[in-house]
Amino acid sequence: MEKQSKFYIDWWNIKKSTIYGIAAFIVISALLFGGAWWAIRHNWFAQPEIRDAPKDAARILSFEGDVRIVRAATRETILVTKETWVAAGDTIQTQANGRATVQMIDGSVYTVRPNSTVVVRDSTSIFGGKNIRVSLDDGQMNVRTDDQAADTENVVEVQESENKLMSQTDASFNADAQNNGGEIRISRGGVETTIAGEKTIIRENEYAALSNGSITTREKLLEPPKQASPANLAQMVDSSGQGVNITFTWADAAGNMASDYYLQVSRSPFFASDSIMIDRGSLTSRDFRMAGLAPGTYYWRLKATARSGQTTGWNEPWKFTIVRQEASTTIEAAEWQVERVGGNVYLVSGRTQAGMTVGIQGRQTYAGPDGTFKLQISAPSTEVTVEIGDGRGNRAGYALSLRTAKASKRY
Repeated sequence: MEKQSKFYIDWWNIKKSTIYGIAAFIVISALLFGGAWWAIRHNWFAQPEIRDAPKDAARILSFEGDVRIVRAATRETILVTKETWVAAGDTIQTQANGRATVQMIDGSVYTVRPNSTVVVRDSTSIFGGKNIRVSLDDGQMNVRTDDQAADTENVVEVQESENKLMSQTDASFNADAQNNGGEIRISRGGVETTIAGEKTIIRENEYAALSNGSITTREKLLEPPKQASPANLAQMVDSSGQGVNITFTWADAAGNMASDYYLQVSRSPFFASDSIMIDRGSLTSRDFRMAGLAPGTYYWRLKATARSGQTTGWNEPWKFTIVRQEASTTIEAAEWQVERVGGNVYLVSGRTQAGMTVGIQGRQTYAGPDGTFKLQISAPSTEVTVEIGDGRGNRAGYALSLRTAKASKRY
């Protein structure tokens, strides 16, 4: 007779509370793990890039293009690729496509424009008071202050002048190292200017020109001309295949009569020298005609000169696009990647057709022979619009999430 196998099972008596406890532990662990992953993904645990900043250092909040810092202590030149600091004695240099926004210890904000050299002479806080002194050696810089404490001094040096900024001030400073000249424009507030021991107040909506250690001109601030057409973001169709004839028109700002105008038309929003197509000064009429403009994306801007010799700053560029009547190329993009390098600064990369122009947040680059592109941007929000196009007017737009690096096609 065959012997049968026997199996024995021991049953455990488990309380309901134990089961609930195990389930709660699993849920809490999953939430903690998921939360930690999300925080790491969004740099919550990343150490600030300015953790090694010395006491009273200024901070570069955002930047675009080629921006460099020359450290006073070591004479080392640093290419800015992330949020960083600027100490007393350091020099900020921007190249043709460079721009930097710097916050001082008193809360004032300095915007350094392209092709500029700025030296931070002083940045100290003693007994609650704050001292900021900045020298503009060459180029252009805009400064904005909020309320200034009584024991705070914020001074900008321009061509042998010292300019103490008042509270609630928006000011623009220009320095021309070659001609030993400079300009001061006050759109809000005022500055106390000292030259050779003599003090004067330059007030809201005033302009002053500096030359060889003196104020040579002082008058009402002249505003840039107002663009009229082609309208900003306009799109025109090249129906003939021979290009489009464009007439640029503009008007003087209210109350500002200019004697002549300067017009630039460029393929780049930064108006780099190799991208400028029209560079015409001494225009006395308020229009300019350009014939046979091929499909593509263009930018245009103006400045004006008064009879007194005062020249305005450039107005903000307007953008327009010329497209073919029938676009024949389908533009696709993939392999999106987003790297947060600090603050609101991101590095965006991807792949599309070779030679395409890729634009994000007013910045542009070109896809390489293998279709890859990489662009550093400064974005205040977590979603940006990516525009990809070619010289024949074909284009595509994507909405890109800077958090997930996922893009959805819009047009």
